[in-house]
Amino acid sequence: MSLNCSLWQDNGMSVKRFAFAKFSEVTEQCFLLFSFILLMFLASLTGNALIALAIRTSPVLHTPMYFFLANLSLLEIGYTCSVVPKMLQSLMSEARGISRESCAMQMFFFTLFGISECCFLAAMAFDRYMAICSPLHYATRMSHGMCTHLAMVSWGVGCMVSLGQTSYIFSLDFCGPCEIDHFFCDLPPILALACGDTSHNEAAVFVVTIVCISSPFLLIIASYGRILAAVLVMPSPEGRHKALSTCSSHLLVVTLFYGSASVTYLRPKANHSPGVDKLLALFYTVVTSMLNPIIYSLRNKDIKAALRRSLGKKKF
Repeated sequence: MSLNCSLWQDNGMSVKRFAFAKFSEVTEQCFLLFSFILLMFLASLTGNALIALAIRTSPVLHTPMYFFLANLSLLEIGYTCSVVPKMLQSLMSEARGISRESCAMQMFFFTLFGISECCFLAAMAFDRYMAICSPLHYATRMSHGMCTHLAMVSWGVGCMVSLGQTSYIFSLDFCGPCEIDHFFCDLPPILALACGDTSHNEAAVFVVTIVCISSPFLLIIASYGRILAAVLVMPSPEGRHKALSTCSSHLLVVTLFYGSASVTYLRPKANHSPGVDKLLALFYTVVTSMLNPIIYSLRNKDIKAALRRSLGKKKF
């Protein structure tokens, strides 16, 4: 049932407050989803915080690869914290409303962390390319200064894109309806509530998606293409195995993140379904953030050893 927006409109009939659509009228279903998301959220926060702590406190992990991984873990924490708390509140209470300003802030931070993650994944692929294809020049080309520069560019691109998109979308008029058919203030569901012609905004979102998602992805593909070519000519089976094992975790994370993001933002508008979009949103905001620490630590002896030292345990 659609909401009556009249109480949330000012004298100019512009909507000043939105509400997230109710997941289900069945309380048990809402509670089940709440429990499921809460457990994954806590697992994500714990796993990413532990990886960041292990890298910070272990000098042996102060290398370019782990520098980017620490940034990625911090990104994942911010990514989930910008979305999940309000999502959980909306699932278990009637307080599903969100002010226009809070919605804009949520969109800004979600886009900031999402775009920055795209850039960091590309930087990590470039780092692996340099380590495997140009090992003699790796130390000089991937210096601390270069890593810091790449990190600043990644955060800066995310900030500029999120600020531009959020400002552009919330400069539109919203005169009703006011119910967001989604779990959080994502770009397409908010655009669907705007009055008048939004074709220019939709085009801007599509262009940003192409540039900020597809371009880093192509860089990743190019990097791993060169890596694969270098690995195939290695004379030692042990060397090939070691090179591939250091890249497998990153490739799996890239597949999970880019796969869900591409399906969400690069599909034609006619193919969008609120139900499918919600499932995809849960996947790339909660599931991937929970899986990333597991993927990166499961086969990484250095991370495991650093975690044992950080936590003071004999076994991990």
